[in-house]
Amino acid sequence: MNLLREMKENDAFPRGSFTLYRAVISCSLCLFFFFLFEISVPSGAVMSTSSQLNKTLRSHYLSLPQGGLCQVTYVWIDGSGEGLRSKTQTMESEPCNIKDIPEWIFDGSSTSQADSKNSDMFLVPVRMFRDPFTLDPNKLVLCEVLKYDRKPADTNHRQACKSVTEKVKEFHPWFGMEQEYTLLGVDGHPYAWPTNGFPKPQGPYYCAVGADRAFGRDVAECHYKACMYAGIKISGSNAEVMPSQWEFQVGPGEGTEIGDHLWMARFLLHRVCEDFGVIATLDPKPMPGNWNGAGCHINFSTEATRAEGGLEHIEKAIEKLRLDHAEHIRVSDPHGGQDNLRRLTGLHETSRIQEFSAGVANRTASVRIPRQVSRDKRGYLEDRRPAANCDPYAVTRAIVQTCLLEGKEEEEADILSDTEINNLE
Repeated sequence: MNLLREMKENDAFPRGSFTLYRAVISCSLCLFFFFLFEISVPSGAVMSTSSQLNKTLRSHYLSLPQGGLCQVTYVWIDGSGEGLRSKTQTMESEPCNIKDIPEWIFDGSSTSQADSKNSDMFLVPVRMFRDPFTLDPNKLVLCEVLKYDRKPADTNHRQACKSVTEKVKEFHPWFGMEQEYTLLGVDGHPYAWPTNGFPKPQGPYYCAVGADRAFGRDVAECHYKACMYAGIKISGSNAEVMPSQWEFQVGPGEGTEIGDHLWMARFLLHRVCEDFGVIATLDPKPMPGNWNGAGCHINFSTEATRAEGGLEHIEKAIEKLRLDHAEHIRVSDPHGGQDNLRRLTGLHETSRIQEFSAGVANRTASVRIPRQVSRDKRGYLEDRRPAANCDPYAVTRAIVQTCLLEGKEEEEADILSDTEINNLE
C-alpha cells in the first residue's frame, strides 16, 4: 500500500483510476488468502489444537539420551469395553520379556471400572511391544485388568477367551481380523467431507488413489509402519467404500494372540491420529443414510479346514454358527448387539441382523466363503457380523466355542434367545 501511495503522489495513475487499481489489488489479495486457506485446511476438517504444537521442538526432547533407563507404557481396556487408557513408568533397564515387567495399579473409579471407595485395580502385563513413538529401548505393554479380589474386570474378556482356546490347541485355530475405521475431525464431522453437504456417492473410494477420493492416507500409512515397528502382526491395509474410511488387517494368529495384537493396533491408531489432530472412530455406523458402516470381519480356519478337502469342515462349522446366531450377535459389539443393529440392515454389504445366511463370494451374507476357498475346496470362512468396535477376545471365544467345543460355558442369563434377537429394535 505504501507503493500505491507513492505512485499516486507521483501521478503514476491516470486520472480517476487509482480507486480501481486499489480495488483490483485488494481483491487479488483476498483470493490469494482464500485459496491458501482452502489448500491448507481440508473442507469440513476441524483439527485438534494439540496437533498444532511445535513438532520440531518436540523431536528435540524425544531425541535426548535416556541414560540406560527405559520408559514402559501400560495399555488397558477401560470400563466402556472399547476405549483404551495408558500410563507410563520408568524402569532401570530394558525388559527382556513380559516377566520382567511388574504389575501396577490405577484408579478404576476414573475409568468406569470401580467405586471411588475401593478404586485401586491391578494392571497385569500380558504382551510386550516396541514403542514406535518414543522408540527403542522403550516398550508398550498390553495389560489385563483385575479387580481388588484378583478376578477379571467386567470388560476383561481375555481370561475367558484364553480358557476356551487352550482347550482346542490340537485344532490349531487361526484368526485374521479386518479392522475398519472412519476418520473424523474433533468436531465429529467426517474428515475431508464438505462442511455443508456430502461428498460424491460411494463408488470411487474403495482401494482408491487420488486427492479427490483417498482422504487421510497419511494416517493409514503411518499407522501401518508404526505397527510393523512395534511387532504387531499387521498384514495389510486399504481405503474402504465410504470416503475417509480405511481398513487394516491383523493376523493370522492363534488364541488370545490375535486379540492382543488387534487391541494394541487400535491403540497405535488412536495415537497416530492424535499426532495428526484427527479422530479414528470404530462406530459401526458413523454416518446414517446411504453410506457403508464399519465392521471387523473375522477370518477363521483350523488345521482341518486348511487341509485337502477342508471345505467340508468349513460347511459344518457354518451350520453350527447358524444354530448359534443369536449368541454371536450378542458378542458382536460391546452393547449386546445394539450398536450393530444400525449396521446389519441387509444393505451396504451387510446381512440382516435377524437372519443368518451364508454364501460363496456373498458380501451380503452373515458368513462368506471366499471364491478361492470354494475353488480350492479348503481354506477359511469369513464371519462378517462383528462390528468395528467388537472385543476380539469375545468374538474369537464365541467362534471357538460354537465350532470346536460341544458343551456351552456361557451363563444362560447372558445369552439372547432367537426371539429376543428378532425383536431387536
